[in-house]
Amino acid sequence: MGLMDIVQKVSGSAKVTCKKCSFETSEYDLVKNSYICPNCGFAYRLGARDRIHLICDKRSFTELCTGLTSKNFLEFPSYQEKLDKARTTTKEEDAVVCGTAKIGGKHCAVFVMDSKFMMASMGSVVGEKITRLFELATASKLPVVGFTASGGARMQEGIISLMQMAKVSGAVKNHSNEGLLYLTVLTDPTTGGVTASFAMQGDIILAEPKALVGFAGRRVVEQTTKSQLPDNFQSAEFLLEHGFVDAIVPRAELKDTIAQILTMHEN
Repeated sequence: MGLMDIVQKVSGSAKVTCKKCSFETSEYDLVKNSYICPNCGFAYRLGARDRIHLICDKRSFTELCTGLTSKNFLEFPSYQEKLDKARTTTKEEDAVVCGTAKIGGKHCAVFVMDSKFMMASMGSVVGEKITRLFELATASKLPVVGFTASGGARMQEGIISLMQMAKVSGAVKNHSNEGLLYLTVLTDPTTGGVTASFAMQGDIILAEPKALVGFAGRRVVEQTTKSQLPDNFQSAEFLLEHGFVDAIVPRAELKDTIAQILTMHEN
């Protein structure tokens, strides 16, 4: 179900209070505004399908790499229950949705990580799906547009989850060797092993305003470096200031910006 489908089903009388500024607005207006607070601009986190609906041209998205589901091969306590709950809540097989689509009329491969599925933690299925997408994009000479959002590696899968960093990075490198474009969009939050690998390997890196982007947590960094960090540490704005991000793009402008970049880099 896309955002506009949700808009049609949401009652205009329901009220939502912004988590940041406490501004009260109707649920209808919030959904219609792409889950952005009309008062302070706070961007609520989006599910993968809502993101696809916002960015991809209408009816152009074709999902790929389906039928893959994580297994509790380490018999980690309660992991299977968490997987079952996440699948029921999000209606997704795992924490990333992959496919091909058109954005502004330009054909590309797309992956979107879903923070509503176990905080989009990177397990074996996430790594496998993104790797397969890059391999398909390389063979088909397609650019890749990736929306990252993750709490990092999925601890319930142990070393296997960490191996996905190298696995996806290898596929990204092969794609790059063919002279193909990889565009990443960092959304809130993008952290841990995802930040340490494919999230920051894009040829062009965009970010949504005020998105949390980092590797280790703020407290860990402060304790390790024995220093006081600035208030905006690990924000998209901090990364832009220090050269880790090429541009910060408001959600309402993302589709047009991505389409323009794809047009500029079209073979």
